[in-house]
Amino acid sequence: MKSPKTVKALEDLGRVRLSQSFFMRDFLYSEISQIEGIPNVPENPGVAIEAGTALCEGVLEPIQQKFGRISIRSAYRAPAVNAKGAENKNQYSCSRNESNFARHIWDIPDSDGHIGAMACIVVNSFVPYFERTSNWASLAWWIHDNVPEYSSMYFFPKLCAFNIGWHQKPEKSIGSYVPPKGYLTKPGMPNHVGDHSAEYASMLEELGL
Repeated sequence: MKSPKTVKALEDLGRVRLSQSFFMRDFLYSEISQIEGIPNVPENPGVAIEAGTALCEGVLEPIQQKFGRISIRSAYRAPAVNAKGAENKNQYSCSRNESNFARHIWDIPDSDGHIGAMACIVVNSFVPYFERTSNWASLAWWIHDNVPEYSSMYFFPKLCAFNIGWHQKPEKSIGSYVPPKGYLTKPGMPNHVGDHSAEYASMLEELGL
């Protein structure tokens, strides 16, 4: 599939179904694209579809099936869009393109040739619990234990939005800008393996799950 150059071609790409709940169009909106006038369109749609399908089927669908509707805050970024976001010392909170290949830039493999895809999401039903408790880690541990295909997560203060990705060579790491900041877990840390259900049992009870 070639990069879309017409409205019809972009419509066709947007109608590609990545999983039961998600279409490609769900992941193409970008505030940077809108304000800066840079099309947020994949250069290599076939790669973007492959990586996006794995993200949706293996990571996002299991979360939505458990917690209800999730909202996409940011997802696919064309290289030109991401580069604009990284200008002027990270003006729009985007890391440099090379760091985002196989992450927010779905259609370009990383330096090792692996593909991946990342989205920043909000778990809508979790927001009231988070705003009351600030306990972002309960959701992180549930995903860690129950969504084996995730690669990495990083949590943010507003609405407890977090980046979550799929990758052919998963990192299996969880970090946060919400206190306690830094890494919650990553390979080699003593808390990385085992059952963490005690960390999210009360959260599930409060959410009626």
